[in-house]
Amino acid sequence: MAGRGLRWSLLGNLVMKAGSFGMSLILARLLVPEDFGVFAIALAASQFVVYINDAGVIASTVQWRGKLEEVAPTATVVAILSSSVLYGVFWVIAPFYAGFAGSEDATWVIRILMATNLVYGLTAVRSAALMRRFEQDKLAWANLAGFAANASVSITLAVGGAGAYSFALGQLSGAAVTGVLVLVLARVRFRLGFDRAQAARLLAFGLPLCASLGIEGLLLNMDMVIVGDALGAVWLGFYLLAFNISSWVPGLIGTAVRYVALPSFSRLAEEGGESMRDGVRQAVPLLASMVLPIAAVMGTLAPSVVEFLYGASWLPAAQVLRFLAIVMAVRMLTLLVTDILAALGRTKATMWVNLCWAVVLVPALLAGARLDGIEGAAVAHAIVAVFVALPLLAVALRGSGLSARLFGAGLARPLLGAALAAGVMAGLSVVIDGAFAELCVAGGAGLLVFVFVVVPRAVLERLVRQGRAHAGL
Repeated sequence: MAGRGLRWSLLGNLVMKAGSFGMSLILARLLVPEDFGVFAIALAASQFVVYINDAGVIASTVQWRGKLEEVAPTATVVAILSSSVLYGVFWVIAPFYAGFAGSEDATWVIRILMATNLVYGLTAVRSAALMRRFEQDKLAWANLAGFAANASVSITLAVGGAGAYSFALGQLSGAAVTGVLVLVLARVRFRLGFDRAQAARLLAFGLPLCASLGIEGLLLNMDMVIVGDALGAVWLGFYLLAFNISSWVPGLIGTAVRYVALPSFSRLAEEGGESMRDGVRQAVPLLASMVLPIAAVMGTLAPSVVEFLYGASWLPAAQVLRFLAIVMAVRMLTLLVTDILAALGRTKATMWVNLCWAVVLVPALLAGARLDGIEGAAVAHAIVAVFVALPLLAVALRGSGLSARLFGAGLARPLLGAALAAGVMAGLSVVIDGAFAELCVAGGAGLLVFVFVVVPRAVLERLVRQGRAHAGL
């Protein structure tokens, strides 16, 4: 069931990311960097809130030991109350936050975009029900329908000159469509009720995880606020473009994995320690083999990626992308570890990891942005991720009974493959002219090197035999 859920999650996210990529290409040619910058300020607030929006109800409901029908009314009330209170808070502080981030024009964009989180609160329990039953196919269809609405509204408004509002109204429209479909497809009767004992159990598990994810949201979005405040909306627009490119992998693979990782590891945790260790041994190299080659391409061939996709006018984003690719790879590992620790009931450990990470990251970003602009902020982000976050994750794992060596063993070969691939791509890029040619020749050669290093020889030989057999047919 978990494999089926993962396949549907990956398929749905692949289609959505392809569509989102196409939409970004269109919007980059209809809007200016300042529009992207204004939207980035609103998006930072919205993305932070989405992590804490439901008070941890989705995760609590997914791992609930008991019948879903018993806890659904109480969980629904908790999620709706949490999202409503947060929306009210941000409605009031939106002008102050927008001014602090460097663009008062973002106030109403923030208020509109924040309304998407009201929809997420309303549908939280139903989304959890689909995840709990590994019915990711239904979630995928709901998200795809929402994306179609988002793209239609955003592009239409951008053509009409709506600027940053085209992003916000498009996302709100998409969230509404997805929300309606989730409520229908989940087949969970919509009832409201409140049981204090159930609420206490939900919050006891959910709030520490919610706090951890909230800090994670800060980690992902505080650079937007700091760059906007230090450098203004135009440079923030370039930074957002690089951030969006680096987020393709977390958005595609990370979202799909998280749909199934928590329920899967929760079941393994119930079976015992060896089952959990076996699951980690399989999950880590699989995730690394999907993430690291893409990070190597983004980091090594960043100028070609940006120029080919968005044009030479967006090239200032390339140097940012080099370092955000490193942050992306660390973030993907962090997401996996977070789900493993949550399945083991150690949600406080991830909270402390993310808190310490945030405490170090804020002054580093401030210093980096003021010393070297958007590239300095990206460099600071990468340094803190590698030299602060990774050691903290190792400490958290040791406390959970899972050795960091277990993760290191799974990462060794993919890391070697990524390093060799990056070296090959860097060497070839020196002698190849043209963004498209670099991506095809240097990028293709680097990916082949990664495959030969990481994929076991027996698997490669089997694939070759199968290819010859199909060619013979």
